[in-house]
Amino acid sequence: MDIDDLLAEVAVDTTPLETRDLQELTRAWVAERVAPEILAWPAELMERVLERVRRQIELVEDQTGNLDPKTNFRLIVVQTEVERFKFLVRSFLRARLRKVWRWMGEGKREANVLQVDTHPLHILAQHTASADDDANASHPLLSPAEYQYLTSHQALLAAHYGASFLSQFPNSLQRMDDTTGGISMVDKPDEDAAVFVRVLRDVGEVAVEGTDKRLEMKRGDVWVVRWSAVRGWVGSGDLEVI
Repeated sequence: MDIDDLLAEVAVDTTPLETRDLQELTRAWVAERVAPEILAWPAELMERVLERVRRQIELVEDQTGNLDPKTNFRLIVVQTEVERFKFLVRSFLRARLRKVWRWMGEGKREANVLQVDTHPLHILAQHTASADDDANASHPLLSPAEYQYLTSHQALLAAHYGASFLSQFPNSLQRMDDTTGGISMVDKPDEDAAVFVRVLRDVGEVAVEGTDKRLEMKRGDVWVVRWSAVRGWVGSGDLEVI
């Protein structure tokens, strides 16, 4: 551990928890908007943030109507802070849901009325794998509400497809997650998409699969690299997507 690591630990220890939560939420929001795949649900962070927002809303409701100018000014500051957290939470959740469902004809107002699935089966498989992994059991891919929404919607979609056309096919061709013949019907996001990452801790050499390139990533560096090459490092917190 060098002097920079010691100074970073001291800075974290002296930073108020609310400030740290805001920084973590902002980083999670940016990473979710940029990463090709849906990232692990930050359960502890979201629990603290939502509880703080709830308490602040209750404070504003209790103090509304107070004639004291100092109290009214304080409420304005609290309301501003609440709105900032609410914006980040809403945008963060929209970014996650966007990776489950996308809108057809994006950019055309008249076409933004039809929703189709993107990678629900792939995301469900990843969530199940993360829940079954003892090392990641406390950090599942989806929140309980997201998992319930995804499974319910996927069940409705499967029932609709079955009633519309799949029931007319032979039983061997009715599965939407078929992998017969080495060809998977489960659509996946582009794992080789380029992302910007910042190195938070020295990770040494990172190999880029499919090439002979090895990247020496040191703390403070910023790289443009394939998502598949840095996905594990981002998950461990050694790199962050920017």
